Amino acid sequence: MRTILIVGAGRSASSLIQYLLSKSEKENLHLVIGDLSLALAQKKTNNHTNATAIALDIFDENQRKAAIENANIVISMLPAYLHIQVAKDCIIYKKHLVTASYVSDAMQVLDAAAKENNLIFMNEIGLDPGIDHMSAMKVIDAIKDKGGKMLLFESFCGGLVAPESDTNLWNYKFTWAPRNVVLAGQGGAAKFIQEGTYKYIPYCNLFRRTEFLQVEGYGRFEAYSNRDSLKYRSVYGLDNVLTLYRGTIRRVGFSKAWTMFVQLGMTDDSYIMENSENMSYREFVNSFLPYHPTDSVEIKTRLILKIDQDDIMWDKLLELDLFNRNKIVGLKQATPAQILEKILTDSWTLQEDDKDMIVMYHKFGYERNGKKEQIDSKMVCIGDDQTYTAMAKTVGLPVAMATLLILNGKITTPGVQLPIRKEVYEPILKELEEYGVVFKEIAMPYLGYNPDKEFSY
Repeated sequence: MRTILIVGAGRSASSLIQYLLSKSEKENLHLVIGDLSLALAQKKTNNHTNATAIALDIFDENQRKAAIENANIVISMLPAYLHIQVAKDCIIYKKHLVTASYVSDAMQVLDAAAKENNLIFMNEIGLDPGIDHMSAMKVIDAIKDKGGKMLLFESFCGGLVAPESDTNLWNYKFTWAPRNVVLAGQGGAAKFIQEGTYKYIPYCNLFRRTEFLQVEGYGRFEAYSNRDSLKYRSVYGLDNVLTLYRGTIRRVGFSKAWTMFVQLGMTDDSYIMENSENMSYREFVNSFLPYHPTDSVEIKTRLILKIDQDDIMWDKLLELDLFNRNKIVGLKQATPAQILEKILTDSWTLQEDDKDMIVMYHKFGYERNGKKEQIDSKMVCIGDDQTYTAMAKTVGLPVAMATLLILNGKITTPGVQLPIRKEVYEPILKELEEYGVVFKEIAMPYLGYNPDKEFSY
């Protein structure tokens, strides 16, 4: 039997493991699922005869190397910064590697060694990055194959709560790592290009510069800019494109409300707050407000944020129970961002019957035969339950499908890579449709951002 080692059995591995187990008889597969928690790994095997759970400490060199040496291919579902040790061992033992994470500088360094050993190190093969790359390249390649010249590419993605589970004023619940949500947009200005002009948005303004999107059957959304939209310009073959913008999708109103946390300083992760363990939620809020001998914390908050008590923004803050003097943070040596994450988790954790939703939206503007045209491509995926979420499905399934294609010799190009070639994206996108991940492409009139060319945008 062909052995697939899966390192990490967290939430994103559920659909990945289910898919490979469903193929295990026909494809002669045996899954070894390794996790620091043996109980979690055992749970993910579903008592399947073609799966074995092992306790695997990634920092235990002997354990790690033994597991990798005995596998035919390795899937790493670890946090991104932990992939590199697995990758180095894969070079030593000549094993292919698949991850859903961004290609780090350390991973890219292994490209030459991977090629020398004819190894495929497939990265960024999850949702975002992953499905976004594949669905974008499918349309971009088709446009170019027909003689079109790309003018505009915009790409948006968001992990949201499904409409039937949307029960709070923020229209949002955590469907992925809460810490990533709290720290989103930090670390430098967002940068992109519109109509040939470079644009920059500093973090303090990021959530007030949004673009609106309409998805049939699901209503209106907004998107704020990702930190570096230009990262994939050369990768996608769009060096001369006039507009390139990548953004994160939320429901309309979320970004404006999130700006309140930014203004107060609650998303800061650069310093530790004294006595955070014993601090109440109310004291946390008050620590960012000026002293006043008579004004309450509520009044001071409204004054500094310039909102009235009948403003929906105020209702959103009240809903989070931010001013509760009896709720204690309970985190030692915590940063403001860590405390905010704790508070939001109280309110934004998906309940047992809740379902999540993934929304992806691409815009392709191009010129062909002297005529400017546009294609909008949209995808909505709803989760099944709290185990097989839309996020687990859209992250895990592409990883599993790529793994099988590599094992079966259908993907052959060696090296550290992204899923941007036809040998990768064509079969995976086609198979994803069977699992409800379907892109609907619609021809649209092309306007760009400056259709009359009268003003400098």
